[in-house]
Amino acid sequence: MTKPPIPVIAIDGPSASGKGTVAKLVAQRLGFHFLDSGALYRAVTLAALKAGVGLDDEAALARVAAALDISFDGDAIHMNQELVTDAIRSERISASTSEVAAMPAVRQALLKRQRAFRQPPGLVADGRDMGAVVFPDAVLKIYLTADVAERTRRRYKQLIEKGMDANMATLLQDIRQRDERDSARATAPLQMSNDASLLDTTKLSIAAAVEQVLARYAAAKQVP
Repeated sequence: MTKPPIPVIAIDGPSASGKGTVAKLVAQRLGFHFLDSGALYRAVTLAALKAGVGLDDEAALARVAAALDISFDGDAIHMNQELVTDAIRSERISASTSEVAAMPAVRQALLKRQRAFRQPPGLVADGRDMGAVVFPDAVLKIYLTADVAERTRRRYKQLIEKGMDANMATLLQDIRQRDERDSARATAPLQMSNDASLLDTTKLSIAAAVEQVLARYAAAKQVP
């Protein structure tokens, strides 16, 4: 008898929508593994800058992605044995990552690595194309979003709490530009697929959003 596939909950959505926090908490509640796909693309960007690779050199960036030495230990992220948890979240990296992530060769180089996170008892994956490309057979696909003003406020709060400089007007412009780049790119553009479930968190707390995802997962498991 064929074993059922390892369940995946795919949570996609725009920058600063809260999908990473929600996905991580859902994974903790279910005892599932967690994949922050954005961290992989951010790490590629950081590694390329450290190596002096141009962010417009797709072939070289793909080589960086294929050779990426990265490990996840709880909330800690190490690259080449160096702690980079905060470094990959800087605004410099954030502003460049969507351009790097738009390159087909980079996305292809990271595809196998992302799929390797699918381990028993299950996986919660967040990103831009988790449901459409990386895990098209996910048992639940969520498109998690919030209006741009709320997303800007969340990103500002996040940066200030980490002791980083931030400007609301600059962040708003940056998030809008990233939305446009992510939605307009030719490869795996950010968009809600027909089989995804919309979750607007503009007026929801993190806890309420987590409960929504858990409820939808419970319902999805009941579908034959």
